[in-house]
Amino acid sequence: MKDLRERLAAAHVHTLLAQFTDIHGVAKGKFVPLAHLDALLTDGAGFSGPSIAGTGLPRTGPRAEYWARGYASTAQPLPWLPGHARIVCDGYVADEPFEACPRQVLRRATARLAERGWHLRTGIEPEFFLLKRSGEHWLPADDGDRLDKPSYDLKSLPRQADFLHALQQALQQCRLDVLQLDHEDAHGQYEVNFGFDEAVASADHLMLFKLAAQALAEARGMVFSMMPKPFAKQPGSGMHFHVSLWKGQGDNAVNLFVPHTPDGAALPQAGLSPLGQHFVAGVLAHAPALCALAAPTVNSYKRLVVGESLSGTSWAPAYIAHGANNRTALVRTLASRFEWRLPDASTNPYLASAGLIAAGLDGIDRRLSLPPACDDDLFELPEHEVVSRGIGVLPQDLGEALRALQADSVISEALGPVLTGQFIALKQAEWIEYQRHVSHWELQRYAAAF
Repeated sequence: MKDLRERLAAAHVHTLLAQFTDIHGVAKGKFVPLAHLDALLTDGAGFSGPSIAGTGLPRTGPRAEYWARGYASTAQPLPWLPGHARIVCDGYVADEPFEACPRQVLRRATARLAERGWHLRTGIEPEFFLLKRSGEHWLPADDGDRLDKPSYDLKSLPRQADFLHALQQALQQCRLDVLQLDHEDAHGQYEVNFGFDEAVASADHLMLFKLAAQALAEARGMVFSMMPKPFAKQPGSGMHFHVSLWKGQGDNAVNLFVPHTPDGAALPQAGLSPLGQHFVAGVLAHAPALCALAAPTVNSYKRLVVGESLSGTSWAPAYIAHGANNRTALVRTLASRFEWRLPDASTNPYLASAGLIAAGLDGIDRRLSLPPACDDDLFELPEHEVVSRGIGVLPQDLGEALRALQADSVISEALGPVLTGQFIALKQAEWIEYQRHVSHWELQRYAAAF
C-alpha cells in the first residue's frame, strides 16, 4: 500500500474516487483523501445502505451500512480530473461480500469458471448519443448531423473530433486499448471499440469509459446519453459483447472456442468448437430471461423490433437465432468467438456478463445443441417463414422480460435471491408507471376522437 500511495502521490494525486456500481449500472461513490488509502483498501468507504438503489438494506442496525472496499490493482489517475484517481470497489455488508453488489455477482460467476480453470473474455462495444436540450425536446448536439444515412459519415465525424480525440486520449492514458471510433447509424450517435479483457476487468473498463465520456461531454456543453432509443424513427444504441472462453493465463492461454479440425476439413457449425456451440446454445435457450438484464428499461423495447428506420434498418435483434456473420441475429458467430447483440447501452455490464456466464455454463453442462444456423436477413424474412423454422421471438416489452427472468431458475440463481428480488421489484414498478402514463401521442390521437 505504501508503494501505491507513493506512486499516486508522484502522479500528483491527492484524492481517490472510490467508485462502485449500483443495480442500474450507474457509477456511485465518494471522494477519499489519499492519506486514507489504507482504510479504503481494507475496511472500505462507508455509505448508507438504503440510499443505494437495489440493496434492500435496512435503515437501522449493523446491516444498514454499505462498505465500498477498493482494489489496489484498479487505481488509475483520471486525466480529465487532475489530482484524482479512481479505485474500483466491491460492496461489503457486515464485513462479508454483499450478494447484491453487481460486481460481486459477476465475481461469483467468474469463480464458477475458475473452478474449471476457465475465464471469459469480453470486448464491449458501447454506442452512445451526444445530445443537447432545447426546451422540452432533446436534439443531436451537432446541428449539421441530419443525413438520412449517417453511418461512417466523414462530414459529421470531424465536427466532434475534439470530443472524440479527448475521449480517446483519456482512455488510452487509463491503459484502455481503444481500437476505433466512428459515427453510427443515427443522428448524434457514435461508437467506441475496446480491446477484449477478462470479464470483470472489461466491465470495469466500461464504467471508466462512461465516467470519462460524461465528464468530457459536459465540459463541452453536451449531454452524453446511453438511453437505448432517444429518437423514434432512428436506430437505438446497442452495447454488443464479443465473447470467448479461455483456459490458462498469459502466453499459455488457449481459446476454448477455437475448433480443432484435420487439415483440409470443413469448419464445424458456426466456426466454433463443440464447447463453444454448447455455450451459444445456452445463451439462446436463456435469451428471454437475459433480455431483462440486457434490455432493462421500458425504452429498450423500442430498439428490439424489426422494422424500418430513417437509415433503413434498426440493427437490433428481435429473433432468437444465430448465424455466421449475421448482424440481424441475436448471436453473430465468428471464427473462435461470437458477438452477443442483445445488450443495449443501458445495460449493467456486471449483471449482463454474469447472466451470460450462467447461460453459457448451463448450455455446456447440459450439452445443448445449437439449432440450425440462420443465414437469411431476419429483417426481411416473412413472419410465416420465421414461425415455420421454429425461431423464437425476444420479449416485446419489459413486463414480458421480467416474467421470463422470474421463471428462469438458472439466471435468477446466478444473480442471487436478493438482487433478483430487488431488480424485479424496481423494474416492475418502472413498467407499471410507464403503463399508467398518458403520453402526448395518446392525447393527440384520442382526446377528440370519439
